Amino acid sequence: MTAFEPPPVTLRLTIMKTSFKRFLFWTPRVLCLLFAGFISLFALDVFGEHQGFWNTAVALLMHLIPTAILLLILAVSWRWEWVGGVLFPALGAFYLIAFWGRFHWSAYAIICGSLFLLGSLFLLNWKHRAVLHAPA
Repeated sequence: MTAFEPPPVTLRLTIMKTSFKRFLFWTPRVLCLLFAGFISLFALDVFGEHQGFWNTAVALLMHLIPTAILLLILAVSWRWEWVGGVLFPALGAFYLIAFWGRFHWSAYAIICGSLFLLGSLFLLNWKHRAVLHAPA
């Protein structure tokens, strides 16, 4: 290695700042929790239907199924980042294909864009797993 060549990638990754490591580790996890909270807001429309307690409770549980799926994927992705890197974009593609034409384009941009971003961040975590999980 000469004085004008950049250091190898492994050397650059091993000297990654601790604060950036934390940021890279926590960003997809926190964003997924925020996205799950955002998706959960759509379940609140069941309270305006005035169907009685049990019907409202069942409707609320049915509306929270997407949130449960997101949180389940997050729980698995917390340990194995590649799972989130694969499943979050797959969910985004499924949403795009299954619900195309029902909503305004901005709904697809928000929902699918968020899922694709989460998948990308988890893949980035998986790529730098050795550095992110190394002791500080």
